[in-house]
Amino acid sequence: MSQLNPMKLLQLKASWEKFKLRHPRLSPFLSTVSSSALKEGTVIEAVVTTAEGKKYSSNLKLTQEDIRLMEELKELSGGM
Repeated sequence: MSQLNPMKLLQLKASWEKFKLRHPRLSPFLSTVSSSALKEGTVIEAVVTTAEGKKYSSNLKLTQEDIRLMEELKELSGGM
């Protein structure tokens, strides 16, 4: 695995902050979900609708390993 590039992380953090400003409801939603809904057996579903109206959807059922990974990523990001 390659080493983390500190400059790239700073750029990513700045991009994330701009993203949150453009989509202000997403961050509170993710915060609520991550604090109360991410349990083993929870199903996460994603639906993407293109500008032309075509829909793509998928889902996954969380395992304990998935939850551990999400917790580690949250710690790594410092709660971005």
